Amino acid sequence: MEVVPAWAPAVGFTLLPHAGGLLGSNITKREIPTWYETLQKPSWCPPNWVFAPVWGTLYTSMGYGSYLVWKELGGFNEKSVVPLGLYAGNLALNWAWTPVFFGAHKMGWGLVTLLLTTGTATATTASWYNINKTAAYLMIPYLAWLSLASALNYRIWKDNRNKK
Repeated sequence: MEVVPAWAPAVGFTLLPHAGGLLGSNITKREIPTWYETLQKPSWCPPNWVFAPVWGTLYTSMGYGSYLVWKELGGFNEKSVVPLGLYAGNLALNWAWTPVFFGAHKMGWGLVTLLLTTGTATATTASWYNINKTAAYLMIPYLAWLSLASALNYRIWKDNRNKK
């Protein structure tokens, strides 16, 4: 019987969030030059090149945090259902934003998705805090970025309501 190497769960959990990011990046790459560039954006909108490294860093951080929680709780079990379930829901919402905003051009629904993502990220962070403080702290940059992303999505939606 082959045993999973000790490092494999850490790598798997850390890389998992990137899966949705990579799938979403195909939509984003297609839509930036054809649709997103035509939208009015606020002066404080980060340049396009910033988003990939920021999301890569955030995905790595939150993925490693999920590994710390999983390890602390002894794997997938009754104790891990809520903290890892909240995280799974958060990832699903996070991954859904790109097809909603960039794929379907639904800026208002993108904002709703982002606000739900922020809510589940906050709940995830709170649930992780008493399990592993480091894991919770690893979520703080993500929460900050979600706040900026929500404000940016709101402004883009507000300033481009009549645009398809």
